[in-house]
Amino acid sequence: MADSRTKTADIIKSDMADLLSDWKSELRAAVSDSRISGAELETQAAELLGLLSTAAAHGLDISTADWQPVREYLDVVSRSRAIKGFSSQETATFIFSLKKPLFKRVRRLLASEPAALADETWAVTEFVDALGMYTVKAFQKSREEVIARQQEEMLELSTPVIKLWDGIIALPMIGTLDSARTQVVMESLLQRIVDIGAEIAIIDITGVPTVDTLVAQHLLKTVTAIRLMGADCIISGIRPQIAQTIVHLGIDLQGVITKATLADALALALQRTGQAITKAKVA
Repeated sequence: MADSRTKTADIIKSDMADLLSDWKSELRAAVSDSRISGAELETQAAELLGLLSTAAAHGLDISTADWQPVREYLDVVSRSRAIKGFSSQETATFIFSLKKPLFKRVRRLLASEPAALADETWAVTEFVDALGMYTVKAFQKSREEVIARQQEEMLELSTPVIKLWDGIIALPMIGTLDSARTQVVMESLLQRIVDIGAEIAIIDITGVPTVDTLVAQHLLKTVTAIRLMGADCIISGIRPQIAQTIVHLGIDLQGVITKATLADALALALQRTGQAITKAKVA
């Protein structure tokens, strides 16, 4: 880590206006993207440089408490770029583009002192690299949070609970049923049962490509949870291939009502709730 006695802190503070001007020029040359405006980019550079100037007076170790405001600001910048779809390389460029303006001033200040110039150049390199690495880590953390939130939203969207009739709800499943999705299914179904006082819940697995032991266990857990809420459950969409697979695997679905199609399941649900659909007479 760069030594606290480095001249870089003095350079940032005493030459901040010109340093910011050169940094903005570097940013304009390196970043040309419609996802972030030039004005926003320059504002971020100015705010960060101001924070750097204050923190650098206490040394260039960015892990100390004095650098907390800088780290927090880099967290904000990294998160905004993660949300906008920037890559980690594009985000890091925002920091690394500060190197050239700093090197220029160090070289000008210490041109007659080769040894001091080498030491200060190394100090600047360590300093900016540390800022860049922190920014990349903050970006990756923010990106992972964004991806996790998107996955949760997709799970919720892929498990819509539909009211088919008074007291009857249905959940059409599409894709693989894993532990995470099972939890979302349970929560959605149980909440919907409570909301409308449903008596029967139909889980349609027509869109589930395969049923193995794990998928069957997830289905059974869901059925058990529904029954604990005082409702009945029907599983529809049992295609011939899935029926054969269940038999070959020795999966016990005894006690679970199954139907080949959603229409058959709805007909049974109507019958169990004392309802019927009749054709209207054509005049």
